[in-house]
Amino acid sequence: MTPKSGLFLLASCVSAIAAVGSIFELSSGNPDLGNLTTGIILAISLPLGGLFFFAAVRSAQTNQ
Repeated sequence: MTPKSGLFLLASCVSAIAAVGSIFELSSGNPDLGNLTTGIILAISLPLGGLFFFAAVRSAQTNQ
């Protein structure tokens, strides 16, 4: 693993944590940041998590 792929993987993990947290906040019925802000965080973090994970795998495969 290279530092670049490690950073992509770290960003993917942070995005996944944000997505799961947003889902729990929205399912609670009364999110701390409001429905709109929490929904925006969820909408941004889901694709970013997948994108960062894909970038981490591609970076690791390239450097093998």
